[in-house]
Amino acid sequence: MSSERLTTLEIRAVEQERTIEELSGQVADQWKVIDRMQKKLDALAERFLALEEQSAPDVPVTKPPHW
Repeated sequence: MSSERLTTLEIRAVEQERTIEELSGQVADQWKVIDRMQKKLDALAERFLALEEQSAPDVPVTKPPHW
């Protein structure tokens, strides 16, 4: 194996390692965003259900008119 070829392979390996590290950082950042969004979605769902329960009219339990 020539030294030029070896140097080229080493440069490629370093570039790929740097790219992998950058992508890993981006994925970690995206997971943080997803986690925050999931928590907000859960809080909004709870709030929506609470508001829905408050606004639901109390329907008395009665027999239908044909009984």
